[in-house]
Formats: sequence, C-alpha cells, structure tokens
Amino acid sequence: MAARMTGMPGGNLTRATLDTLGRAIVTGEYDERPFPTEAEIGKTHGISRSVTREAVKMLTAKGLVSARPRQGTVVRPAAAWNLFDPDVLHWLLDRKFSVDLLRQFNQLRVAIEPEAAALAAVAADAEDQARIADGLARMAAAERGEDDPLDSDIDFHVAILLAAKNPFYAQFRETVATALNTSIRFTNTIVGRSASVEQHAAVAEAIAARDPVAARAAMRALIGDVLDLIDAPVAV
Repeated sequence: MAARMTGMPGGNLTRATLDTLGRAIVTGEYDERPFPTEAEIGKTHGISRSVTREAVKMLTAKGLVSARPRQGTVVRPAAAWNLFDPDVLHWLLDRKFSVDLLRQFNQLRVAIEPEAAALAAVAADAEDQARIADGLARMAAAERGEDDPLDSDIDFHVAILLAAKNPFYAQFRETVATALNTSIRFTNTIVGRSASVEQHAAVAEAIAARDPVAARAAMRALIGDVLDLIDAPVAV
C-alpha cells in the first residue's frame, strides 16, 4: 500500500492510484482505521495533489468513499458500493475467492442473459450473428487447444448482450466479462475441461433460427448448469 508511484504518465499514475486505493478499501485495510487525507496519500505515494484528488473522485463515483463535512473522506459500507462497476467487481473477486459471490453473480446472469438471448433472436442483425458465430467457433478451437478458452467464452456471451440491441443489456458487458473470467476458471477446475461448446451452440442456433423461446431456454439451461456446479458438494 505504501509503494511510491513516481515515473508514470499522469493518466497511468491516476489509474495506479485508483487501483491501489480501491483494492485497499475492498480488502478491508480501512475497516479499523480512517481513510487517509489527500495530503497523506500524496506523501505516501509520492504523487501530486491533482492526481490524488482525481483518484478519490473516481472512488467516490464507484460508491467506495464519500466526503463528509468536518470528517473528510470516509469509506462507505459495502452495501453502497457499485457492484456493476468492473473495477469494484474485479477487486471483490481478487480479494478472496468466494463461492457465495460467484453464486450471486450467476444468479444475476440468470436474470439477464436468457432475456438478452431472447431479444437477440429477434433483433440480431447479420453482423451480430457473425460475432456470435465467431465466438462459438473460437470456443470450438479452444477445445482443440487452438484458442484461449476464457477469451472465447467471454466473447460469445458479450456478443449476445450486444445483439440484444438494448443499451441497458449492453451496459452489462464489462461486468459480465470481468466476473465470467473468475466463474469460468472456477467451473473448469471442477469439470476438468472448458465450457460445453454444445450448450453454447444450442443458444447460437436458437438465435440464428429467430426462436426467442428456445434461445431463452438454452441460455437458462447453460447458466443453470453453472449454478449446479457451484452448489455441488465439491464446491463448498
């Protein structure tokens, strides 16, 4: 936490400060002690007041801290954190592996991705269909050791969120990509292989066939299997 960050470009310096402070908050470094002042942060890390101020503003936007009159900047309770922010989610997942957090994330996916698949079956254009097909092809290649299993799986799911043609679903792409990275790694260690290409193909085929009911059911089944793996005795 006390590492100095001199020698970086301004933008990178702000980002590094944000990451250091955000990770410290989420891992509980300030549970029993007050959050430092901007002057203290600057002195500890050898950074300017402007860099410190910008990083603290970003922490505020993420719901991690707030400024109170006569109290300075304080850490907010975890319930106030923006869990849809990719940085916050990344810090949470890195903090300490939690089966409960993984389960909760996939419960959220059940509420979002099946409906996104159903919308994609209606709204996807040729470019969307090609992006989904490419993600599926990359997953098949990954099974043969010719592509990255994490990146290909994530690309497939993000392609469907974008194909829904709904800006609210599209906003979930970074959150889904961040948390899927951990979810996929965890489930792969259980089954001893990459995600089922056949299950993903069922989703892609239903979208290509313009069948929203089948697309919704196929995606729900896919995520349901992930939840079953998480809740299996070996996972607890």
